[in-house]
Amino acid sequence: MGTTWSLRFDNPRMLPLAAVRAAVEGALGVVVAQMSHWEQDSDISRINRAPARSRHVLPKEFAEVMRCAASWAAASGGAIDPTVGPLVACWGFGPSADESGLPSAQALAAARSQVGWQRLAFDAAEGSLTQPGGVALDLSGIAKGFAVDHGTQALRALGLADFLFEIGGELRGVGRRPGGQPWQVQVDTGLAAAQRIALADMAVATSGDRWHQRAHEGKRWSHTIDPRTGEPVAHALASVTVLHAQCMEADALATVLTVLGPDEGWDFAEQHGVAALFVSHGNPSPTMRATSDWPAQARS
Repeated sequence: MGTTWSLRFDNPRMLPLAAVRAAVEGALGVVVAQMSHWEQDSDISRINRAPARSRHVLPKEFAEVMRCAASWAAASGGAIDPTVGPLVACWGFGPSADESGLPSAQALAAARSQVGWQRLAFDAAEGSLTQPGGVALDLSGIAKGFAVDHGTQALRALGLADFLFEIGGELRGVGRRPGGQPWQVQVDTGLAAAQRIALADMAVATSGDRWHQRAHEGKRWSHTIDPRTGEPVAHALASVTVLHAQCMEADALATVLTVLGPDEGWDFAEQHGVAALFVSHGNPSPTMRATSDWPAQARS
């Protein structure tokens, strides 16, 4: 997945560290084999190369991620779209990135014509989809969160009950720290006083424009692409952090809210009871706004 993972845990049963590492790497290997569009022989890459009108029954993990992505795509009017791959590549990101500079109008039009999650004819009950031809799935906005959840399941199956598991800055806290206190994480807001939150059987995911950007001829743009317009997001939002019981849901919602922006995203979060922290670019310093469901003890 092009990133790192870390684990902090209480180990009263003195499980061998090699067994713990093997459990995590085994779970992450399943996600990579199914959903990494960087791996040519993964399930997602084979679907992306598949001929038009071919039908594919997905592995159960892949199907679970697609159900979540399709659900939030429908709820948000397409602010998250698992077929956004051609647009991501067009703007210079991902394994098929066109890094020649700003995309031409013709290239953007061609990419837009390939995007649209409804074209997949995804059957949520059966866990199958149809490749209409030329559609490139990209689950970067949700798969890492699922990997956190999948690794969590593997650690619980091993017998661990108290741990903090992280992949690329997305975390899930299970149980308690040694001593009985909940796991604590710090949210980078860009402000002098960082937000500290407790992850008591909760997950946290952050999306924003401060980590992956491209620039060409004086124009700078974010890696977050709005599937509805085909353009990188251009609003004042710097980052969105979401708390949820499941990291997959937090990851997907952080993507949705980042695309929707500080106003539309705020309204969406309030309507759907999402615990979210919005940080916007400001002068002289960033501004921060928390939804009603954001923990009161974490408010500034």
